[in-house]
Amino acid sequence: MGTLIEEEFAASALHRSAVERQLEILGEALNRLRRDAPDLAQCIDGVDQAVGMRNILAHEYGVVDHAIVWSVVTRRLRPMAEQLDAQLSGQ
Repeated sequence: MGTLIEEEFAASALHRSAVERQLEILGEALNRLRRDAPDLAQCIDGVDQAVGMRNILAHEYGVVDHAIVWSVVTRRLRPMAEQLDAQLSGQ
């Protein structure tokens, strides 16, 4: 998230909207991965949670907890991306 801090994220509808949209896209892609390459999807921690978050973001805007979104983006995405990169590169 660059230099953005959690309080700025929480206060910025523009940042929240952009991040939430990208999480929706990621969740949809991971849902397709589960369908098209289930063995690969099982090697990535958090796929089911990411798809679940996508569903919440896409269908239940009134109940989005911005602190959870912040936590996911700052703590969970990088490890997931690293696992996916490792699997795709054959490591």
